[in-house]
Amino acid sequence: MRMNILRSKNFSFLLIGWAIAMRGFPLMLGILANTTILQAQASNGGADVDKQTIQLLLRRIEQLEAADKQLQQRVAQLETAQHGITLEAAAEALAPASAGIEKSQHGLRLDSTSPPVALPSETRTAAQGEAAPSERVDDGKTLLNIRGFGDYGFGGSNQKGTTTAFSLGQVDFFISSNISERFRFVSDLVFEKGVGNAYEEDLERVLLEYRYSDYFKMAFGRDQTAIGYYNLAFRHSSWFQIPTGRPFLFRFEDEGGILPGHIVGASASGQIPTGKLGLHYIAEVGNGRAGAAGAAPVQNFVDDNTHKAVAVNIFARPDFLPGLQVGFSAYRDVLSPPNAAKIGETDLNTYIVLERSRFEWLNEALLIRHTPEGLPHTFNTSGFYTQISQRFGSYTPYFRYQYANAPNNEPVFFPIYQVSVGLQHGPSVGLRYDFSESVAAKLQYDYTYLRRQQTTTQPSISQLALQLSFAF
Repeated sequence: MRMNILRSKNFSFLLIGWAIAMRGFPLMLGILANTTILQAQASNGGADVDKQTIQLLLRRIEQLEAADKQLQQRVAQLETAQHGITLEAAAEALAPASAGIEKSQHGLRLDSTSPPVALPSETRTAAQGEAAPSERVDDGKTLLNIRGFGDYGFGGSNQKGTTTAFSLGQVDFFISSNISERFRFVSDLVFEKGVGNAYEEDLERVLLEYRYSDYFKMAFGRDQTAIGYYNLAFRHSSWFQIPTGRPFLFRFEDEGGILPGHIVGASASGQIPTGKLGLHYIAEVGNGRAGAAGAAPVQNFVDDNTHKAVAVNIFARPDFLPGLQVGFSAYRDVLSPPNAAKIGETDLNTYIVLERSRFEWLNEALLIRHTPEGLPHTFNTSGFYTQISQRFGSYTPYFRYQYANAPNNEPVFFPIYQVSVGLQHGPSVGLRYDFSESVAAKLQYDYTYLRRQQTTTQPSISQLALQLSFAF
């Protein structure tokens, strides 16, 4: 092995020496020609020197000196290389300057307009590395791709007991690694508001993905539940969302959400061979939500019952209207409150979405059904939202209207998760301004009508928020 390395290095330096000699030969030839011309002119009786010829020769000498300097710089770069010089690398390094020697690295890219066919989740936060060829893991070489997102805010409302304040938002590190041609690791490491004024970290997503083909993919770990469109298309970053926050129906569990936003288990997804109709599927199974009051809703390690949550999402992306996506999803689980009857939960969702490069129109309707075991009555909570935006240059005005209506004696939202729903609805209007491809400011006003709220007697709440969102 040592002999091979020495031979490779000797050959490489021999190649470099030959290149230096070849570059130096025109320089010597130019000097010799200059000397010959001067001698010839002197022998002709001291005739005046042709100034134009001398200038041309001098310019040629300067060009050769510049080329020689460039070659020396290339040699210096090769001498400082860490992994030796191969024949191909040396040949590339000694190529003309116009060819260059820099190689492009696999960088992080955002695929915000054309999501992968199976998962609308990658519509926004795909922030992922390019596929790498299959290779063994080298301890001296990192395979991790990291992209970050964050936001800061300032705002206030007329809700009793609140004050205006500056606020640190989420800091999301999207981390991915192409383990091989078929396996990939994905995670969202999020730092966000914890208890009180403290910051806490959370692995919101941590997945091992396996891709067999466009028709069959699998993922194992913790992911966002395949309910509707918004929960899959928008991850834990406000950067990809036009408004400052998520619709009320699709808030995450730690933000006062009423849906199971995350699931720990396994999923399968892919295309359905339907030609121009463009059907896709997502099917998942995993631990359901915790049924105990005050417990963490996402059961990462232990499920409090043997019944597993299941979800199915079927959607179409027809060729006749690019950007259109129409879908339906269903989620089923059983909650097990301690010292109480089990509660069956069924979440039904339908959505129609139209997304273009500068235009976005999202529409979703949701029905949440809770049926306590042994009781004939089912508690139905209905809701919807519609959101529309149009970009004009760097400005994107937007409008959202949302609605949610839960029964007074709903047995899950407030008794278990301390989330007051009742009847609430109202508009949100705002303006997003993109300073650059990585920094944007959002100004948003919300007005919400409130009825039957367990936590307030106010008939309505007005809120104004300013948010600075960025990617890094």
